[in-house]
Amino acid sequence: MARNPIAFLARTAALLVTALLALAGPAAAWAGAGSGPVDWLQWGQNAQHQGAVGVAAQSLQRVLAQVQYDPFVDQERVDGGGSILVHYQTPLLRDDDVFMEFKTGTYTLADGTNDATRWNSQVWNERRLQIQHGSLVQRWSFQSDWKPEPADLALGWEPVFHAALAGDSVYVPGLGGTVFRVDAGSGRQLARINPFGATADPSIYVAGPLVADGRGGVLYNALQLNANENAVGAWLVRVRADGSSRVASFADLIPGAPTSCVGAFTNATLPWPPAPDSLPASGPCGLQRPGLNVAPAVAPDGTVYTISRADFNERYSYVVAATADLAPKWAASLRDRLNDGCGVLVPIAPTPDPAHNSCRFGANVGVDPQTNQRPAGRVRDITSASPTVLPDGSVLYGAWTRYDTIRGHLFKFSASGAFQAAIDFGYDSTPAVYQHDGVHIVLKENHYDGEFGMYCNPDGGQVSGIVCANTGTPTGPFSITQLNADLVPEWRFQNTNTQTCTRQPDGSLSCVDDTPNGFEWCINAPAVDGNGTVYGNSEDGFLYSIPQGHHGTFTQFGQRAFMGVALGNAYTPSSISRAGVVFTSDNGALFAIGRQA
Repeated sequence: MARNPIAFLARTAALLVTALLALAGPAAAWAGAGSGPVDWLQWGQNAQHQGAVGVAAQSLQRVLAQVQYDPFVDQERVDGGGSILVHYQTPLLRDDDVFMEFKTGTYTLADGTNDATRWNSQVWNERRLQIQHGSLVQRWSFQSDWKPEPADLALGWEPVFHAALAGDSVYVPGLGGTVFRVDAGSGRQLARINPFGATADPSIYVAGPLVADGRGGVLYNALQLNANENAVGAWLVRVRADGSSRVASFADLIPGAPTSCVGAFTNATLPWPPAPDSLPASGPCGLQRPGLNVAPAVAPDGTVYTISRADFNERYSYVVAATADLAPKWAASLRDRLNDGCGVLVPIAPTPDPAHNSCRFGANVGVDPQTNQRPAGRVRDITSASPTVLPDGSVLYGAWTRYDTIRGHLFKFSASGAFQAAIDFGYDSTPAVYQHDGVHIVLKENHYDGEFGMYCNPDGGQVSGIVCANTGTPTGPFSITQLNADLVPEWRFQNTNTQTCTRQPDGSLSCVDDTPNGFEWCINAPAVDGNGTVYGNSEDGFLYSIPQGHHGTFTQFGQRAFMGVALGNAYTPSSISRAGVVFTSDNGALFAIGRQA
């Protein structure tokens, strides 16, 4: 008999748990090891948006199940000129459940006059699914009355409808800046919380994903527009588990924001800048407000981060920090951090003669050619980039910068708001964080150089005013890139596939070598498993796995699985379940990919 019965029972229990985990398989063993989170509850997996779990993903052997959640992709491609200009929810995962947005209603094609209302004919729903016998079976469906911001404000990109899991509840965006609290098990509405009054004001929008705050509640941005689609109110909102709420005005969070903003040169003044000392005209900035698809983030100490921009001028944007009670903490401008415009990323014309896609002869080195000022990180409403918080509380944000052929820049600020680093890529990307022998940052890196020029300079002394669509250089390469904590590249995986494939009736693939420059990565938030393997989908229709252990640039991927369509897809997030199944999207359909459900 054991001398210490409590210790004996503890050891017996530990052995029993180990045995059960071994029987359950490697994914469950990872979950029991305490090596990281096992469920994917929101945008970017956790409140820091680090996009990683502690479980090992399964091998990408086959599509285990699929379901269409957006029935309007054919019409959306018409409006998008062949591409799907829609932001989609992350597949949310807990235990064996999958929670995903589904669109119903009807789709209204753009006709040039209906951009303010055409998306309103659609209906957004949140559904709970489970994989059963090769299908994603619906367990319940909850219909929301949420509507997106107008299409012309969103520049034609449909804003994201995005729920979050918190405790036993699913929080779902609603009309008028409200949120529904829904029982995760039954789909029954438990409450509707309105931080803005007794009735839902349709001029107020839930702008961007809801974020589970770790306290049983959620955080989100809200935006109010007038009839001219100008911002007249903007708030950071916290809804608590008890149904109470707190709001903080963006005007209070960014008290030093200017009211007059320098604009940009027009095509009438090409080539840019018109002269070494010239500046564009100034105008009203408008209110500071959130970017349309920004998900706030929560640091380990409770600090809440969000992203703001001037309503009339996206070049006046901020990374914003608030306390847990939403009191102002600091606001760091994305202006005056860069110095890589003319003469660095954009050539300066060697002679006074106009030169294609070059800054004017004599331009100052480093300036943005369209403003003749130091380049600014821009919060553009077509993107879904959100802040990522690193373990030390520092924060990353991927901003738009047009002069570098929309590659953007990734900015890093310390926990106290000090600018620390930037790198020349970040457009529409929420980086993932892999923690192993240090901090490693993972994001996509698409080169659009041959697709998007800076501008066309005058030809023959005449101002053309034509935006360039071809720089004369090849598009690509297209990479998944891993950085260290100082934003220095550690490795780049380049997708070198040049074949467009289609699935044949017998299950085989028929491929045509018709894309010599390759396919871009269609991800805005990569997923990383417990081994550090990175998962992301490409416009070629494949989901790829990219293992750790490489240095420099390489082209050998781990595995890939075909999802059926190679097209101009929306930028979509992926997620990994506690069983190691990878969930991702292609052509408005949800795919579960792995070895077994």
